[in-house]
Amino acid sequence: MTARVLLVRHGETTWNRDGRIQGWADATLTETGREQARAVGEHLADAGIDRLVVSDLKRTLETAAELRAAGVAAEPERARAWRERDFGELQGLTRTAIASRHPEYHRDGSLLAVRSVEGGESLPAFETRVREGWEQLVDGLAASETAAVVTHGGPIRAALSAVTDRDLTSLAPEFSPSNCGVTEIAVEGTGCSVVDRDGTDHLPE
Repeated sequence: MTARVLLVRHGETTWNRDGRIQGWADATLTETGREQARAVGEHLADAGIDRLVVSDLKRTLETAAELRAAGVAAEPERARAWRERDFGELQGLTRTAIASRHPEYHRDGSLLAVRSVEGGESLPAFETRVREGWEQLVDGLAASETAAVVTHGGPIRAALSAVTDRDLTSLAPEFSPSNCGVTEIAVEGTGCSVVDRDGTDHLPE
């Protein structure tokens, strides 16, 4: 039997709207973000969610609350492993500001691919944390069970890196998960495969 993991990025935050790097800093959802969260909640309410795993940061907890209000019955399980990467001194800055202060950071590149950040979390430490969270989740899934994980763009790409056995620094620049986009991964025995990446058909126009 095949189990499923649905990776859901949180709704739009005030810092997303302003183009600021969040990392571990807490920003709240905008009204648009709440609408997105309600929409994905309605989408998942009929998906038979058996487990609801949630990053322990404010924006994901707020998103999960909207999912529950929209009909997702599973009780939230907070998991620090699914936090965004800690971007240290870069948190709160825009990409333009970062590029002006740090010429090595390309304005249109992925900060996720940068190996070290002053005062933050190294890329290897981040990857290890998310992979351990992913393995713990998959190991605990029963056959035919469906888990939704409310998390962030970085961990979604790190999980895809683990599933597809691709280097995160090459995968990260390819796409940035949408707010409340859903990435579906099928789990069968010890094998995993990507069914859908960043689906957004359920979101309001």
